[in-house]
Amino acid sequence: MFSKEKWSFESHVLSGRWFTIFASVLIMSVNGATYLFGVYSNDIKSSLGYDQTTLNLVSFFKDLGGNLGIISGLINEITPPWVVLAIGAAMNFFGYFMIWLAVTGRTASPHVWQMCLYIWIGADSQAFANTGSLITCVKNFPESRGIVLGLLKGFVGLSGAIMTQLYHALHGNNTKSLVLFIAWLPAAVSVVFLRTVRIVKVSRRHEKDVRIFYDVLYSSLALAAFLMVVIIVENRQEFYEWKNSKNGCSDAKIVPEDENTFNQQTPVSCIKNVFSPPPRGEDYTILQALFSIDMLILFIATSCGIGGTLTAIDNLGQIAKFLGYNTNTITTFVSLVSIWNYLGRVASGFASEILLTKYKFPRPLMLTFVLLFSCIGHLLIAFPVPNSLYVASVIIGFCFGAQWPLLFAVISEVFGLKYYSTLFQFGAVASPVGAYVLNVKVAGHLYDKEAIKQLGVKGLVRKAGEDLTCLGVEGDNYEKVERKYFYRETIEPD
Repeated sequence: MFSKEKWSFESHVLSGRWFTIFASVLIMSVNGATYLFGVYSNDIKSSLGYDQTTLNLVSFFKDLGGNLGIISGLINEITPPWVVLAIGAAMNFFGYFMIWLAVTGRTASPHVWQMCLYIWIGADSQAFANTGSLITCVKNFPESRGIVLGLLKGFVGLSGAIMTQLYHALHGNNTKSLVLFIAWLPAAVSVVFLRTVRIVKVSRRHEKDVRIFYDVLYSSLALAAFLMVVIIVENRQEFYEWKNSKNGCSDAKIVPEDENTFNQQTPVSCIKNVFSPPPRGEDYTILQALFSIDMLILFIATSCGIGGTLTAIDNLGQIAKFLGYNTNTITTFVSLVSIWNYLGRVASGFASEILLTKYKFPRPLMLTFVLLFSCIGHLLIAFPVPNSLYVASVIIGFCFGAQWPLLFAVISEVFGLKYYSTLFQFGAVASPVGAYVLNVKVAGHLYDKEAIKQLGVKGLVRKAGEDLTCLGVEGDNYEKVERKYFYRETIEPD
């Protein structure tokens, strides 16, 4: 039997803010399903007969759902975190379960708008998980917000590699089963930790807090290194096959959950003071922040920066396919993006905190450097050389991840923490806006245009219900492309 003292200690641990960090780490570790779209996107395309523009439209709604978390932010303003997490768990299971039914043929082929709705619901659950756990942790550790953001958002990025390896262990190369896997696993983890994620107030900052965060960082780095080794080992045999083919043919007080501390404060006339914001760093109202020049600059930078890298990530499956890589290698690229996405998040979170504290190096300037670095990855995709897609995956993944903690830390520093749950989500909205313009209107349009051109050169016409695939451009020698694909499909079957 448990003694009273032991039970009291366990209760203290479970209700403390550090257990909230632990629970949030686990929730974040399985809530990066949106980054796995490149693995199963070809299943959606082939099963439902989509062209690239239609697939990118579905991808846009995935990005919109993953970043349009305004509703979750508003709900979190008036409810305890467990309510937000519960809603997110239900949405995650429903959305991805319906997609799994569609791609496996267990239901009638859905309309495009239905697929967009399903993936929006499933992806929007990620915003609920972020709001319920990440926002809570930032409020529990406001003095280390950069570190908390970098660490937890890093686990979101790493979740792609974690879930990929778990899926390989359970389902092999059956990518359709991955959709069912990401339907139930994130929902199950959120449900398990519903009552342990809570806002905890502390009277003072403990000196050992940062040291503990570094211990968590080292553990996560070890996990990332392990996953990288696993990926290398998994693809070693594929390298030899590629080489052979080339030679052959060319102290704490818990805030009661039913108590809304924000609503007890004196209300402010938000309409009257919209264009009279307080000094930067103080608490802005929601409208003051939205109509400020600072938010406009952040919106434009995020639309171009995160939207551009997200376009490359979402189309990674198609990029790898028309460069001649098989399905196993595509999962490698997705895992590389995931691991370096994680490294980018933790690196920018910890580094920005250190540079700001010791050298007064501003986070917006660091964000600018990250945006410039991402251009190298885009150039490697636009002008590929042998194996350049591996390097591009690393750069794109790192830069995509590095932008998020910087963006959210800047929002908290400029506009304050009073309405951070909502402003956090408004900052994220710019990502799907940029992805829609660059992914659907630019990348998808150009992809389909080139694919139709290739069909015309070969004297073929696209059949109704047939997916539209571009085989890449090697001058006008499409026969060479076809021979390359025939060889890969017969020698290296998926």
